[in-house]
Amino acid sequence: MSAKLVALTGATGFIGRHLLRALSARGYRVRVLLRRPIAVPEGASSAVVGDLTRPMNMAAALTDVDAIVHSAGLAHAMSGAPEDDYRTLNTEATHRLAEAAARAKVRRFVFLSSIRAQVGASSDRVQTEHEAPAPTDAYGRSKLAAEEALAGTGLDWVALRPVLVYGAGVKGNMAALLRLARSPYPLPLASLHKRRSLVSVESLAGAVETVLAAAAPLRRPLVVADPDALTLPEMVAALRSGLGRSPGLVPVPAPLLGLACRLAGREAAFSRLSTGLVARADGLMALGWHPAAPSRDGLAALARAET
Repeated sequence: MSAKLVALTGATGFIGRHLLRALSARGYRVRVLLRRPIAVPEGASSAVVGDLTRPMNMAAALTDVDAIVHSAGLAHAMSGAPEDDYRTLNTEATHRLAEAAARAKVRRFVFLSSIRAQVGASSDRVQTEHEAPAPTDAYGRSKLAAEEALAGTGLDWVALRPVLVYGAGVKGNMAALLRLARSPYPLPLASLHKRRSLVSVESLAGAVETVLAAAAPLRRPLVVADPDALTLPEMVAALRSGLGRSPGLVPVPAPLLGLACRLAGREAAFSRLSTGLVARADGLMALGWHPAAPSRDGLAALARAET
């Protein structure tokens, strides 16, 4: 029996590159769907060029495909109209691809959504799939709208809602935290005690493999998060342990630290540092998924890999 064929979007992005390697290593044949002609990424069995915002005829791209893993999307608005940007690239493109998948009789559609489809940047409540979705920004609303569009297609779909993802090649907030941990100076963060869930890109790839292999229909969102939510000081300590260093953290009262950040024009950064977001992957665990490693070990490995 031939290996299952998976169509993968976003294969040149941070998460997509890891998914391509992981799925190929697990024996899947992977057909990457590319926006422009480039060299076929290593690990792909084939490639098709096309624009997801105008998928006029995806029949050839989806011929014989067993499942789609849709990781392409927009994380940062490109214009002064973020609602339009996100709606076009995160919602409408996903809906059109799903309609093409339904016509091609693809067995399952795996959508890389986000925890932001159900909650804002922070929460005092532990987030599970049972929480009513309440996104607070254009990005989160676009992801939730894409999930709702999938639910109307008749496909067997699943939306994975990962928390903050880390791994080799990561950008954004986690890359900034890694640069902070690499600094030679003591950091005034020891008094920040809010916990935040993380998930490694390896664990996220394992979640994709888990839902691809699930026998029963899914048709629902699933949170993806390591079970051991960490405080910011614990994250820095784990990263610095990977560098062979002590934590180097000193206590400064949170209000004083917040004032210093405001005076330095870094109020948004302080908000991200001082608030928490804890999530539980109950649905995935019930399907047999387990994280690749505890977050502390994963962060230490990331620091070693990125030196």
